[in-house]
Amino acid sequence: MGQLCGKCAQLLQQFVSLVRKMSSSLVQNIKECLALICECCCCLRRKSSDSRQLYKPILQPHEKESAQEFLQHIETGCEMSPLAKESLEALRTLAFSENPGLQQSAALYYLHMSQHWNTQLPAEHLEAFDALLRSSDLEVLQIASLSLVNFLLEGNVNKELVVQMGLLDPILELLEFNDSTVQCNSCACIMTLAISESNQQAIGSAGGVIPLLALANSYDPRVQQNAVGAILNLTQSEPIQQLLRREGALPILILLLQSPDSEVQYYSCAALSNMAAKPQHHEVLLQIGDSFLLWALLSLLSSSVDKVNCFVIFPTANIQANIVAMDILPQLLPLLVSSNTEVQQASITLLWILSQHLANQNTLICDELLQSMGKLLLTRKTDPVIVGHAACIIKNLSLSKSIQKIIESPCVEGLLQAILTTEIHEESLHYVTSCLAALAKHEGATLHLLDWMDESLMSCLVRLAGQMERAEPSFQAASIIKHMLAHEKAVSILKAHVSEVQHYLVKFLSHQEIRFQQLGISTLCMLQKDPAFSTAFRQSELMSSLEQVRQQTEEIQELLKVVTGHAEPAS
Repeated sequence: MGQLCGKCAQLLQQFVSLVRKMSSSLVQNIKECLALICECCCCLRRKSSDSRQLYKPILQPHEKESAQEFLQHIETGCEMSPLAKESLEALRTLAFSENPGLQQSAALYYLHMSQHWNTQLPAEHLEAFDALLRSSDLEVLQIASLSLVNFLLEGNVNKELVVQMGLLDPILELLEFNDSTVQCNSCACIMTLAISESNQQAIGSAGGVIPLLALANSYDPRVQQNAVGAILNLTQSEPIQQLLRREGALPILILLLQSPDSEVQYYSCAALSNMAAKPQHHEVLLQIGDSFLLWALLSLLSSSVDKVNCFVIFPTANIQANIVAMDILPQLLPLLVSSNTEVQQASITLLWILSQHLANQNTLICDELLQSMGKLLLTRKTDPVIVGHAACIIKNLSLSKSIQKIIESPCVEGLLQAILTTEIHEESLHYVTSCLAALAKHEGATLHLLDWMDESLMSCLVRLAGQMERAEPSFQAASIIKHMLAHEKAVSILKAHVSEVQHYLVKFLSHQEIRFQQLGISTLCMLQKDPAFSTAFRQSELMSSLEQVRQQTEEIQELLKVVTGHAEPAS
């Protein structure tokens, strides 16, 4: 290439000068821009361990002194009571330090305390936790949050006080921290705190619902379990239920029913059960995914994990037919003989709810169901939930056309054995006697009851009939006895209890309720056909009680004639 002429060489020199001038200005602008960004307190927050290594705070003299004294106590094996003023001040100094190493020392000591402490932690220590939970060091956050979880689980920290001291805000902030361990621990804290009713409201007001719902979809199983467990505890509050519904919790919980994690399945199912206890939620629950909830619950019934099946979702009458139509019975029957008590109770409770709907009764009644319930009554006759609900189911099904199936099943024996059990619960006794009294109205059932009737059973029924403080069981037991009196065997067994029968009949005749009077009179009429009873009754106060009833009846008839205008009142 040839040399440039003078004019071109001058132009090139001017271009080089221009580029140098522009480069210098550009570099200066870049420096000024970076300086402004670095001065911003909101950006470039050091949330990772790598960025924290760039900052090395200066160790203050008082911090160094406190750390040395604190470590000296530990290294020399001296028993340093956390309750002592000196130890508390040392821990506070370490916790509020900007030095990660000192904060880690305080966090580790609190972790040690949480594993060995067996008394209430003084409120003053919660101030140190406030500093540790706001630390910029990852390890401090992990250790401090874990120690707080331990304190809460062991009951060594007052749950309401934790919220009152302002620890809820840093705990909720940790839900959004980009570390699974910190998220797991913070969710566990919220789950434990949410047991308290006042804390539930505080968590909802502080915006804790949304991050919990986000973590319910976490890929970390520990985080997901604790997040859904926290949501479960929050569903105990009706106002929080409304908040959860508005924030889209229902679809999330329904999808979690198909989680491979049994704990997540259980928590989400229990949470939905709490929500379904409110009828206003039913329509929304069923609309999600075209009744996907019912299909998901149905699939849970065949789950190999027992505790997942421990659910009761309370369907209204218009939903029950849909559930039965989904062929739920074959999947419910194996649960009645489960080894898990809660599974048995939940299953029989659901069957009781379904049996209340008249359209379901003919579908539900079958030999397999009656056999299972009969065995359940015989083996779990002291369980009030099982005995009470089984009696209600049998009574509901006795209204169907298949009453003969019930009569021939072991259910009758199971109910009779339940009556003979002295430990039977008051409410269960009411349901059992009511069911047997309803069955005794059928001649076939009366004959079957007669096969089981012996001295011990008759004695039990007579005793119950005389216990007027138990109004319903007393009435129903007397009703069973009356229906049995059409058969000589029952009358013969009853002769050993003449005085007891007289005793309860006198009470019935003087009872304020007409149904008791009517039952007493009808029983008396049937027993007077037997010479032994007739003779005994004539020699007792029973006749005078009967005369009083007659006089009262005549007076009522006279008054009725006056009221209806068939007679003039006597002057």
